[in-house]
Amino acid sequence: MKIIVAPDSFKGNMSAPVVCANIEAGILRAYKKAKIYKLPLADGGEGTARALTEAAGGKFVELSVRGPFGKKHKTAFGLLEKGRVAVLDMASASGLELLSKDELNPMKACSYGTGELIRAALDSGAKELIIGIGGSATNDGGIGMMAALGFKVLDEKGKPVGSGGEALAKISSVDCSGADKRLKGVTIKVACDVTNPMLGPRGASAIFGPQKGATPEMIKTLDAGLAKLGRAWVKAGLAKDTEQPGDGAAGGMGAALRICLGAKMESGAMLVMRYAGFFKRLEKGIDLVITGEGMTDSKTTSGGKLCSVVARESRRAKVPVALLSGALGGDAGNLLSSFDYAASISCGETSLEAMLQNGPRNLAFAAENLLQAILIGK
Repeated sequence: MKIIVAPDSFKGNMSAPVVCANIEAGILRAYKKAKIYKLPLADGGEGTARALTEAAGGKFVELSVRGPFGKKHKTAFGLLEKGRVAVLDMASASGLELLSKDELNPMKACSYGTGELIRAALDSGAKELIIGIGGSATNDGGIGMMAALGFKVLDEKGKPVGSGGEALAKISSVDCSGADKRLKGVTIKVACDVTNPMLGPRGASAIFGPQKGATPEMIKTLDAGLAKLGRAWVKAGLAKDTEQPGDGAAGGMGAALRICLGAKMESGAMLVMRYAGFFKRLEKGIDLVITGEGMTDSKTTSGGKLCSVVARESRRAKVPVALLSGALGGDAGNLLSSFDYAASISCGETSLEAMLQNGPRNLAFAAENLLQAILIGK
């Protein structure tokens, strides 16, 4: 039996490589003869750079950048194809993973560190940048990133507006005369699974603000501030609108990368799957694909999340696909329209702390149990 194990990370619990290892352990307990192909994946959020770099046999470059509140921390980006391609995660510089729940504040959080990461990639000599922008803690429209790359975001008096989401309300104009000239010599791809516009009820602030700590009042302020930024971009001749799919990703960072850096949006899941060799592996007599993530609900199947893309492409190849999830939410029965098998790995724990602590053990058992069921069927 040939099995592809192609999961996302279980956010806050297990990285994608650790997920692969535990699923493999469970499979081999049930069927020692199984041939397993481990492909740890991501869809533009945390772990994207690592998944792509390791899959392509690249190397990592370590550096220090400013976090969401300015504190320096260590991170890294990947170099592929002999340094021609650089791969970086916004989450590793300006992400939720760097903050506790009590620290979340999109009015203060700034994307400057992401700009530093891009600048370091330019310093490396890379000619193509792949930027994953999922998992951000910011809602600043990318103005921090812009500042790090030489753009000036100014108030009515021609002074810098400052940083964080609270600075958006002061914006009057954008000056790109000092922007890093090397940006014109690179191609930038944005790995993203979000299609939301920047503004309005489906925009960055309304949809993603709450998970970054935004209150209802903050959401109104941030949305109005992003609208001012959009008008400044139009005034500067950089854009005609901020209504393109994906502009609302990462608190408006999608729009900033498209408008200021000329970036193109791509499906993060498909991009990583191609680099990881998923499609080549799928052609070689595979009997089963197993994917997984920390939490699965309607957003997985409707928003282009990794697991649903893995399922879609597996079914197109007429290969059955199973989902092992940390938890199932919403109408779980609807998941069977996308997956041939879907189950939560929880073994009766009543607290999140217990679920996280026992996650690796439960995942291995769930994989073993799945294989036992398949063997019974045979």
